[in-house]
Amino acid sequence: MLSLNVIPSPSVTFVKSNHQSSVNASSLFHPNLLTRFHAHKNLQCCRTTSRLHEAGSRISVSTDFHGFPGGIPLRPTSQIQDSITTLSLVNKAFAKPSGFSAKSRYQIVRAASDVNPEGESAAPNPKAKSLKLAFVFGLWYFQNIVFNIYNKKALNIFPFPWLLASFQLFVGSVWMLVLWSLKLQQCPKISKSFIVALLGPALFHTIGHISACVSFSKVAVSFTHVIKSAEPVFSVVFSSFLGDKYPVQVWLSILPIVLGCSLAAVTEVSFNVQGLWGAMISNVGFVLRNIYSKRSLQNFKEVDGLNLYGWISIISLLYLFPVAIAVEGSQWIPGYYRAIEAIGKPSTFYIWVLLSGLFYHLYNQSSYQALDEISPLTFSVGNTMKRVVVIVSSVLVFRNPVRPLNALGSAIAILGTFLYSQATAAKKAKKADGPKSI
Repeated sequence: MLSLNVIPSPSVTFVKSNHQSSVNASSLFHPNLLTRFHAHKNLQCCRTTSRLHEAGSRISVSTDFHGFPGGIPLRPTSQIQDSITTLSLVNKAFAKPSGFSAKSRYQIVRAASDVNPEGESAAPNPKAKSLKLAFVFGLWYFQNIVFNIYNKKALNIFPFPWLLASFQLFVGSVWMLVLWSLKLQQCPKISKSFIVALLGPALFHTIGHISACVSFSKVAVSFTHVIKSAEPVFSVVFSSFLGDKYPVQVWLSILPIVLGCSLAAVTEVSFNVQGLWGAMISNVGFVLRNIYSKRSLQNFKEVDGLNLYGWISIISLLYLFPVAIAVEGSQWIPGYYRAIEAIGKPSTFYIWVLLSGLFYHLYNQSSYQALDEISPLTFSVGNTMKRVVVIVSSVLVFRNPVRPLNALGSAIAILGTFLYSQATAAKKAKKADGPKSI
């Protein structure tokens, strides 16, 4: 509210929250035209500056000029505000932001320093990011180790991989349904086309999962993981048949994988043909799942990895469980009693089975979360090192005998997997840096 009080005073004073600006009013009526112009400009600058303060503030103006005790004719408040609005554009070139205190300018500079030129928040602390990444990797590795240990323990006394694999998918399905129901994870919009697109990847995921479980039930965990490290070989071969081209470095990187896996298989103490073929078929299943997903799900990129994996688990369970009943359903009850008799405590068997199902889903969930945080190259390297950690952990827990040549073959296969990750990452980077159409 603008209030005008005519009192004897030699100056015009603008008062707003400890901010004052004074103008000698007598100069407005000076005979010199230039002096009057500057005085009028300064008065308008003070008026404009006062409008920079927040709404609701009060402005008190004392306007009685020396030699004019009766004051001078003043225009209504609305006209004064209109004049201020009209002259504000002109005064921008002359007026200084005297209405801002040092504290206000400090707050503005501080706020500006918190954002980058694109208007986004400043980059997070690199140390905090590294700690978060280390936590994600550590959780991923830990969950994978727990799954492999308790999965193998359960299979040692209850050798029915079809039922155990079905239960693991069941636990993952229930987990995702709980997350969606409690709004802890946003449920994607489901359509008929989305379900149809998932049928192929879910089928190959089912094949890969059950084949790996069969392999775990027949041979040592370390041997299964060594054979599964040959997955890049199948990826390159199948992708090449579908028209993809790879540089020489990629083809050379798969040679040590083949050599290392062959050497490990020949020298494996717990070698079993079914265990070998189970791991090989698992590689084929997961490679075809990845290839098919790229083609069938490219129109559903708005679905994040965790939701995608959740729906794949649900559909895979519907695929697997009826077949599991047909394959080994008649043996489950006698096998259960033998397992309880062998272990002594039923609760221990239940805990092993439950942990295998829970950590199977959790380690897959953590892998998707890790992939969201890091680049594909870092993820590939981390996945390679994960196999090393799992192999070493399983050897220490189950005390599997390892021959020197077997250890050498495993090391060569893991090295080949690492070289493959480097070569494929270089291929993708070269493709990304190539000429782009506009």
